[in-house]
Amino acid sequence: MRMLFSSVLPFAISMSLSLPASAAAPVWPDTPVMRLEALALLQTLNAELLSHDSATLTLDRWCAAHHLADGEKIVAERIKGEDKPASEEVRHLLNVSGDTPLAYRHVRLKCGSVVLSEADNWYVPALLTPEMNRTLETTDTAFGRVVQPLHFQRHTVSADLLWQPLPAGWETGTAVQAATSGGLDMPDYLLRHHAYLATPSGTPFSVVVETYTKSILGFAPRDVTAR
Repeated sequence: MRMLFSSVLPFAISMSLSLPASAAAPVWPDTPVMRLEALALLQTLNAELLSHDSATLTLDRWCAAHHLADGEKIVAERIKGEDKPASEEVRHLLNVSGDTPLAYRHVRLKCGSVVLSEADNWYVPALLTPEMNRTLETTDTAFGRVVQPLHFQRHTVSADLLWQPLPAGWETGTAVQAATSGGLDMPDYLLRHHAYLATPSGTPFSVVVETYTKSILGFAPRDVTAR
């Protein structure tokens, strides 16, 4: 069962995120119309993530549709040298005891050179095939692509907008910030999902925390006022 936006995180996971340097993205004008377009796009991506089982394939489609890196597929750039122990909450979601071996992967999901999200992933190696485990340990292939043969189902625990382009109540008359001469100031991270993946029989095998970067809007916005 999928859950929509949650204002309270079901479990706390410390995350130290820092985006690598990348080419400058197009600047979005800071106008009410552009803020509305940004919100609509964030809600669209969120809905896509909530309605599909694979975040990797969803990002493949997002990258292609918005020409972020034409012809590229999502790859997982592994961030090595870290090993975050699974919390009790993670083990509870995986339905495993404290002594069950878990593996951990910390990656940046990239479309070409564009970092679209950063993810923490705890999974149960015993529930994957030896080939899957070997691929995850030795390559940068995205987790969702590796475990696709399991025909898994994604169950969202929480989905949170980390940035609100428009103030609460804007649709009922709350004042919206007037246009400025500068660009729209977006934070580095815009959206976060907590989810677990399970086999068709309902056995959970992975818990993931995905934090989506402002690069998901790293394309020139459409001038909706020009029509």
